[in-house]
Amino acid sequence: MPSSFLFWLCASLFALTAAQNLIDNQLTQIENNLATGATHSWEIGTRAEALTELLTPSYSVFSSSSVPLSSSQFTYGPPSSLDPVLALAHSVVANRSTSNDNAQGPQPFMQDTAAGDPASIGVAVLIANWTGYTGDGGAEDYAGAARDQVDYLFSGSVPKTSDGAISHRVSQLQLWSDSVYMVPPFLAYYGVTTANRSMLQEAYTQCKLYRSYLRDSSAGGMWKHIVMGSGTDSGHWATGNGWAAAGMLRVLRTIANSQYANTMKSEQTDLANWVGEIHNGIYPHLQSNGLFKNYPDSSNSSNFDDAASTALLASTVYRLANAWGRHTHLPQAERSWQALLASNNDSSSNSTLAHFTSDMWLTPIVDPYNFGQQGARSPEAQAFVLEMEAARGDWVAAGSQGASAAVGRWCGLGVWWRWMMVTAVVGIVGVW
Repeated sequence: MPSSFLFWLCASLFALTAAQNLIDNQLTQIENNLATGATHSWEIGTRAEALTELLTPSYSVFSSSSVPLSSSQFTYGPPSSLDPVLALAHSVVANRSTSNDNAQGPQPFMQDTAAGDPASIGVAVLIANWTGYTGDGGAEDYAGAARDQVDYLFSGSVPKTSDGAISHRVSQLQLWSDSVYMVPPFLAYYGVTTANRSMLQEAYTQCKLYRSYLRDSSAGGMWKHIVMGSGTDSGHWATGNGWAAAGMLRVLRTIANSQYANTMKSEQTDLANWVGEIHNGIYPHLQSNGLFKNYPDSSNSSNFDDAASTALLASTVYRLANAWGRHTHLPQAERSWQALLASNNDSSSNSTLAHFTSDMWLTPIVDPYNFGQQGARSPEAQAFVLEMEAARGDWVAAGSQGASAAVGRWCGLGVWWRWMMVTAVVGIVGVW
């Protein structure tokens, strides 16, 4: 059989199994669920990031736009698609005094037992500052709020390791993989927008320090979830690995789009390689159904499938492909995307999608407030779906670079399986 025909056959079969993109009303319902459910600081910050990437990608670091944005991009005001993000920033800064009991000086954007989580809102605050957003309630001191948040992170109120890693918790010195999504991207934005190269370097350094404490070489490069203090988790939590990979990609892209890109090439290479380490460690554990377990390499009977981390990790594969031309794990990301958006063949279900409820909540998911338990509804999982859709959309718009690798790997089956597929298709053609 000619190889060209085999390639066409594999590509055709791949297309036949592909999922459908989410339609507008489904995306709107996911966004509405996220808006309703996001109340904690990290949920608000993640919601702002997901909406920016999906609805106004030109304002995201994953675009080709420079950071900070050129003033020409908002001469006539920011696009209306950015309104939800700007409204979030306005609400948080306007309510800061109430949240923080009228504190003055270094303080988080909102009160939280986590030192790292409130910083996740910082990028939205900085965008509101760039655009001079006033909203319906007048101008707010976005620049001052961002400065106070940075000062708080480096103040004596937040514990640090001896080499300078910022604790994710306030009450004890403790490092969580989650923090890499919350803190370094904000520090990077802040450094670039204030022309403070040392702060941009600090964003990279925080990623480097967290990696030095959390990366587990015995697990292929996956990261542990929580180290130091009481209540640690040495397991390789899938969502935590996704948080870390996504956070480092945002720092990478902030550097790449900044005035310091040419002088920080080695830092960009490191960040790309560190994301690749996580991918290389975790993707061998992707199940045949396209989903990760909550702890991918755990055989514990209480472990369960988790669509939330699956979506987040897939988004990072698409982002790394676009940002760095690395296509190794595109086949697995495509498999996950197809699985998450597959049609529901269960006639007893009211949902049209296998991994969404009838009102468009992703399922099954980890409880976002108890990482060892399965949950029912997760605001962050909704955000992860939006980030996956945004990342894959950008990848497709850029020409689906590396797609042939996905087809090749999908078709890289044993001879027997390939012959069975060929026989099946030829049989179908014969019937026609």
